[in-house]
Amino acid sequence: MKATWNGKTIAESDDTVLVEGNHYFPESALKREYVTFSNHHTMCPWKGQASYYSLLVDGEMNTDAAWYYADPKPEAEEIRGRVAFWKGVKVEA
Repeated sequence: MKATWNGKTIAESDDTVLVEGNHYFPESALKREYVTFSNHHTMCPWKGQASYYSLLVDGEMNTDAAWYYADPKPEAEEIRGRVAFWKGVKVEA
């Protein structure tokens, strides 16, 4: 699977976990040069607290476009150390 935004590959891996229609990529698959800090958090009743990254590609910012669960609840343990995308990031095989 490949995640792209603004013409650049943000992450690529053959090892994704599909949860609720979202592909969770291993954190090691992230192209760190396009990933920047976000202090945004949300809460999922069954996965726990999500933290976010923003993307910065060729001077354009996509705020809070990636999320991860640093300490997921036990029922979501399979996505620990993984990142998913939204907000216009295209994920395809």
